[in-house]
Amino acid sequence: MKKNIITLIMATAMIASAAEPSSAQSQSFKLGQWTEIHNSVIKELNRSYVDSLPIDRIMRAGIDAMLEELDPYTIYIPEEENEDLQMMLSNTYGGIGAIIYKKKDGNVIINEPYYGSPAHKSGLSCGDEIIEIDGMPTKGLETKESSDRMKGKPGTTVTFKVKKVRTADTVEVPIVRQRIHFPDIEYAGMLDAETGYILQRGFTDNVSGELRQKFLELKSQGMKRLVLDLRGNGGGLMGEAINIVSLFVPKGSLVVSSKGNTADSKKEYYTTTEPIDTEMPIVILIDSASASSSEIVAGAMQDMDRATIMGQRSYGKGLVQSIRPLAYNGQMKVTTAKYYTPSGRCVQAIDYTHRNEDGSVGHIPDSLTREFRTASGRTVRDGGGITPDVEVASQSYSRLVYALVLGGVIDQYVIDYARRHESIPAVDDFHFSDEDFEDFIRFAKTQEFDYRSSAKTLYDQMKKELEKDGLAESMSQELDALGKALEMDKEKFIRLKKNEIVPFIEEEIATRYWFQEAGAKIRLRYDRQLHKALEEPMIAARK
Repeated sequence: MKKNIITLIMATAMIASAAEPSSAQSQSFKLGQWTEIHNSVIKELNRSYVDSLPIDRIMRAGIDAMLEELDPYTIYIPEEENEDLQMMLSNTYGGIGAIIYKKKDGNVIINEPYYGSPAHKSGLSCGDEIIEIDGMPTKGLETKESSDRMKGKPGTTVTFKVKKVRTADTVEVPIVRQRIHFPDIEYAGMLDAETGYILQRGFTDNVSGELRQKFLELKSQGMKRLVLDLRGNGGGLMGEAINIVSLFVPKGSLVVSSKGNTADSKKEYYTTTEPIDTEMPIVILIDSASASSSEIVAGAMQDMDRATIMGQRSYGKGLVQSIRPLAYNGQMKVTTAKYYTPSGRCVQAIDYTHRNEDGSVGHIPDSLTREFRTASGRTVRDGGGITPDVEVASQSYSRLVYALVLGGVIDQYVIDYARRHESIPAVDDFHFSDEDFEDFIRFAKTQEFDYRSSAKTLYDQMKKELEKDGLAESMSQELDALGKALEMDKEKFIRLKKNEIVPFIEEEIATRYWFQEAGAKIRLRYDRQLHKALEEPMIAARK
C-alpha cells in the first residue's frame, strides 16, 4: 500500500511536469506546482480511500523517498529521533556506558563496560546477567528494546536486577545515567623509540584539542615522526578537521573551500592559529572507510606536501551537511555544498551509486578525472576520495572469521572465558596460548554458525544454478568430486585459520579486562598494514 501511494504521488507529479517544457518553467513554479499536486493527492486520499490512512507512516515514507532521490546524506530527523541526531553529531548518548549481548530468549549479558562509565563505577563487569531493567524481565525483550530501556536522560536512575558472574549472587544495582561520550582519540602511544601513533575515530567537538595534547605528550617522549591513523574514521565536524590541519601548517594556509548554490555556501577556510609543529614527518593512514572530515585532513596535508598519505583510497564523501530546523521540532540534515582541497580537487565520488560492496569508490578511469598539483608540483587527481601517495594493501580475512565475529561466537566465548578467569596478565604480556586455542575449538564446535569456506559457498550456489538449468544430473560425478574436495569439517577449518582468529580473541579478552585502550594495543600487535606502511619511504615534509 505504501509503495502504491508513493508511486501515485510521483507519477502524478511526473505527468503534471511533462505538460509543458521544463525550460519554460522556473524552479519556483515547479516547486509550487509539486506542492499543490502533493496536497491535492493527500486530500483526495483522505476523502476517498477505502481504509483509514496511516498518516504517520506514509508521511515518513514520502519524505524519506523524496530525500533518497537527492543523495544518501540528506535525511529527515523527527523530534522523537533527536537523541539519534545527538549521537550522530557528538558521539554521545544518555545511558550507563556498556555494550550488551543478548541471546534469543536469554537474559541481557554485560559484554563490555566502558572505562569510567556509570556501569564500570557501579561494579558491572563482563558476564554479569541483567535479569530485570526497572522491574521489566529482559528475557522477553529484543536486544534493541533492552538497550533503549538502559538509555535515558542523564541524571535519571535505572535499576537493574543483576546475577553476578563470579558469585552467582542476585543483587539490585541502581545506576544514575550520564552523558556517555565515545572518545575520538581511541589510543595514543609510542610504536618504537621514535615513532608516535595516534588512532582517531571521529571528528566531534574539541577532538583537535585532544589531538594537540596527545601530540605534545608523545613529542616529550622522544617522538621524531607521527602516524595519524584515520582508517575507518567516517568524519564529523568540518571545523575540527580544519583545526587539526592548523596544528601542522603555517597560519593563514587554505585548508578547504566549499561551493554550493547559495552565496553563503561559497567559502574558503584558512588556518587561524599558530601551528605546534611544521616540520615533523607525518604519515596519515586512510582506507575505504575514511570519509568526510578524514578526507579534508588527508587531502589538505597531501596538497600542502605536509604528510605522506598511505593505505587505500578513501571513501569519497566530499559533501557539506548542515542541520536545518523544521516544523514540530523536526530537523533535516541537508547537503548544502561540496568541498574542495587546497589544490582544487573535489573529493566527492563522481556519482553516489556506482561503488564497491564496502561503499567505497569504484574504479574510475583517468579519462574521467582531472589532474591537480600539490604545493611542490606533484600530480594528484580528483574523481572520488583521496588516493594515497603510497598504496599499502589492507588485511583480508576469510569467510570463517567473519562468521565467528558477526555470528557472536567469539563474543560468547569471551564472556564464558571471563566467567572462568578472574584476571589476566597486563596487556603487553597477555597472549592467547595454544592451550587456550584448544579451549576455543571445543567451545566453537558446540555453536551453530555457517563455517563454509568462500569456495564452498560459491560451489553451493553454482550447484543450485545448474539444477535450475537441468545440468546438474549430467555432471553429477564431477560435482560430487568437487564438493567432496571442498568439504572441510568445522574443527579442521578453525585450526587452518588459527592465525586469523587468535588476534580477534586476544583483542576481545584484553578489552574485557583492561578496557578499550587495551584492545587498540592488541590490534597494533597484529596490524600488518601499519607495519608495512612504516617500512615504506616517506615524502619529506616541505616548508
